[in-house]
Amino acid sequence: MIIDCHAHLVPPALLEDIKSQASQFPSVRLIEDGASLGFSFAGGKPTRPVSKPLSDLAGRLKWMDDNKIERQVVAGWLDMYGNDLPAAEGAAWARMINKHLMQTAKEQPRFIPLATVPLQDGKLAAEVLRDAHTVGFKGVMIGTQPKGKGGVLDDPSLDPFWEAANELGSIVSPHPVFESGDDRVHDYGMANAVGRVTDTMIAVSRMIYAGHFARFPNMKFLALIGGAGLPYIMGRLRTNYALDKKLGDPDAALATMYYDTIVQDPRTLRYLADIVGADRIMMGSDMPFPIGDLSPLKIVADTKFSDAERASINGGLAQKLFGL
Repeated sequence: MIIDCHAHLVPPALLEDIKSQASQFPSVRLIEDGASLGFSFAGGKPTRPVSKPLSDLAGRLKWMDDNKIERQVVAGWLDMYGNDLPAAEGAAWARMINKHLMQTAKEQPRFIPLATVPLQDGKLAAEVLRDAHTVGFKGVMIGTQPKGKGGVLDDPSLDPFWEAANELGSIVSPHPVFESGDDRVHDYGMANAVGRVTDTMIAVSRMIYAGHFARFPNMKFLALIGGAGLPYIMGRLRTNYALDKKLGDPDAALATMYYDTIVQDPRTLRYLADIVGADRIMMGSDMPFPIGDLSPLKIVADTKFSDAERASINGGLAQKLFGL
């Protein structure tokens, strides 16, 4: 089974539901953009409009067929997670997204959905995650900066969420947010080329040093963008740990994580495998975004792997993790 472990989807029915229930979300301003929608949450900066490829189910299935991909793990779109909404409103927003992702997966079983949670409130996030597992979700995609720009995943108020993820054995996939936390990357296309990497690297490094991977060993943590640079700065992470042994151990943390293949260079993918093990890597595309890898089987074919390693990367490991 060939499985793409990293993609995004905004079901058309979700957009229609958002329009029809707009009065239920007073902190969400809808921005009509042709046939699509953008959003402003709690008076914040407007998002980009939802692009057609995010919602084109027929086009997505054709792309999967063309690329010989049988199943695809789909999460929502980070721009519209609404983690800066008031907590109760954010929980209702997340539940609406989850309802439509699960319904789409039931109608088209080639999709494997990841839930959304209101990460602005750790207790509510835990509650929504538990409910999501009850209806069939196996995991969740979260933003790297909860509660808006500058938020951190090791915030103690989020411990109830991490405890729930650990108890449930949930797959947790932290994804960079659009603003990236650094205004210097908003030129030259660097938000995509660089900002996504630095944002994720900082968020996960904080979790490592805060000890989350030792405290919550039962969650299955998927570090996107090939670990977002973490394997390549391992020496510096290790040296920093040696200077202060009260920190979490980065070697132990990286050994527990899983990684996608979205590094766009076979030499880099081979290095990732040398550092973390080919058995921790899953093929991914970041569909439909052009900064991803829209021919995701090619890099696996072009990298030096054994047949067994290639089979695991292209779907075997994802099949195991998601219980397919």
